[in-house]
Amino acid sequence: MIALIQRVKQASVTVDNNIIGQINQGLLILLGIEQDDNEQKAIRLCEKVLGYRIFSDNEGKMNLNVNHVNGEVLVVSQFTLAADTKKGMRPSFTKGANPDEANRLYQFFVEQCQQKITTQTGQFAADMQVSLINDGPVTFWLQV
Repeated sequence: MIALIQRVKQASVTVDNNIIGQINQGLLILLGIEQDDNEQKAIRLCEKVLGYRIFSDNEGKMNLNVNHVNGEVLVVSQFTLAADTKKGMRPSFTKGANPDEANRLYQFFVEQCQQKITTQTGQFAADMQVSLINDGPVTFWLQV
């Protein structure tokens, strides 16, 4: 399971010209689900993402997590994160989970986040437009 996290001042996701999820300060989480992923990995990744200290303290050091700054999260499914890009000029998606399992684990991850922090979402398997103001820019790839 992969989370590409971006520290944002604001972010939103739009489907069919309607904003379906929007946050102010917090984390945009692009979530990729691979074939061998399960609930335990989702729980671990949620803990890691929400605990990751990438917000600045009073001394300007990355010492605070999203909860410390009263932030929010926006979780967006992103199957392309599971792409194999090692060979050729076209990505392979054979490592990605099948859509039904990926959706189940995406929803499970979202539920884990919702239990701990204000959480907005995209729409699984939809054509989404994601807007953000990346704060820093600060972006990290987390994988469990």
